[in-house]
Amino acid sequence: MKELALKYGCNPNQKPSRIFMTEGELPLEVLNGRPGYINFLDALNSWQLVKELKAATGLAAAASFKHVSPAGAAVGLPLSDTLKKIYFVDDIKEPLSPIACAYARARGADRMSSYGDFVALSDTCDAVTANLLKREVSDGVIAPDYTPEALEILRAKRKGTYNVIKIDPTYKPAPVETKQVFGITFEQGRNEIDLSNPEIFANMPTRCKELPEDARRDLMIALITLKYTQSNSVCYVKDGQAIGIGAGQQSRIHCTRLAGNKADIWWLRQHPKVMNLPFIPGIRRADRDNTIDVYISEDHDDVLSDGAWQQFFTERPSVLTMEEKKSWIAQNTKVSLGSDAFFPFGDNIERAHKSGVEYIAQAGGSVRDDHVIATCDKSGIAMAFIGIRLFHH
Repeated sequence: MKELALKYGCNPNQKPSRIFMTEGELPLEVLNGRPGYINFLDALNSWQLVKELKAATGLAAAASFKHVSPAGAAVGLPLSDTLKKIYFVDDIKEPLSPIACAYARARGADRMSSYGDFVALSDTCDAVTANLLKREVSDGVIAPDYTPEALEILRAKRKGTYNVIKIDPTYKPAPVETKQVFGITFEQGRNEIDLSNPEIFANMPTRCKELPEDARRDLMIALITLKYTQSNSVCYVKDGQAIGIGAGQQSRIHCTRLAGNKADIWWLRQHPKVMNLPFIPGIRRADRDNTIDVYISEDHDDVLSDGAWQQFFTERPSVLTMEEKKSWIAQNTKVSLGSDAFFPFGDNIERAHKSGVEYIAQAGGSVRDDHVIATCDKSGIAMAFIGIRLFHH
């Protein structure tokens, strides 16, 4: 098949719409549903991300994409009991496969942003992963293959309309890519930069030069994630998964704050008060996720006031105070941070440090590099200048 007609483009008024190959066959097959224009943008960007994560780490990888940027990305490390609970997979009786663990991490890191996502899996989708997908609000999934049982489960999702795409894992695109804007064609070489070589972290201008293996892995995950995230962007990673992604901001400090706030929410969801919230039986997953985010926020009275809490809880929880939140966030450590370009000022470092960042990889090359290095040294942060920019548009 050389081309596939789509219902419409980014918006219903944008017709006609299609995907096609100028040479050869499309390297994908739609096994179920009818993916749209944005679905394919998410699918193909997220597939590149997980394929590269798998190649760099040797671990199964998954990504959760919304509007052509990742809401979450992770490799398939085993889940602790705490993570199983906050990702709401603790009720699964069968063992979670590596690809299921990767998906649970990618989906669970920022559940609000992942609502209605498109999922990419680096490995064959098995039944346990399909069952995790089945109960989430999602537009579709792309993977190199599906077991017969997994395909049966996914084909029954969304009354049979769930989008399931199979992609040829051996497909390699041409080295030069093009796109059109306002009728004008742009052309550039594909971004084939290899981020799996640990030597990219060799230039460490900070006093602290300790970079444990786990931190190297997490920095690679951050950088590969940023390679497929709309710029400007930064990515916080811990224990093999992105915990906060700031994408598409005009100011880098806004990226750092946005992603840092997401990382803080991820960590706060592990607070005992949050893990033990007394939800009413049968509460919808989306309502539960939204309630947790509001409970953690300064707008907690929206779900705790009289007449409101009864909609969500069997009894009124006590407030998670600002002092409790600050104390809990201060316990988060060993976080890695990647940036798709240089940090122009030390305020980015100061904000990152508040969210437990101890390791940073960034391009370097700012006229204020000395100030950024000094800010890292003040907080005992190890920082590598990788000399690589990762803008993506």
